Amino acid sequence: MSDWVTVGRADEIAPGDWRVVDVDGTQIAVFNLDGQYYAIADVCTHDAGQLTGGTVEGDVIVCPRHGARFCIRTGEALSAPAYEPTDTFPVRLEDGDVQVRDDRWD
Repeated sequence: MSDWVTVGRADEIAPGDWRVVDVDGTQIAVFNLDGQYYAIADVCTHDAGQLTGGTVEGDVIVCPRHGARFCIRTGEALSAPAYEPTDTFPVRLEDGDVQVRDDRWD
């Protein structure tokens, strides 16, 4: 089981913003969507490139290279050229810190 990793203070991640943290070798992007925090793998399933750096439109991130769209809440691939979802991860608030962990191997 992976430990919880602190991404940052909740008041440091503004609505519409995100932070990326390395959790056991996996880059995880944590987004603040109107005060709710969501975490997805920072990887486009089309070409394994980085998703962050793309634009955020509501609860969707657009891959900066080929325009694939992913739902930040669910990881679902919403448009070609990506067809597979990106992984999602649990997020919690602990004493004002936003924390995430990789639970894929639990």
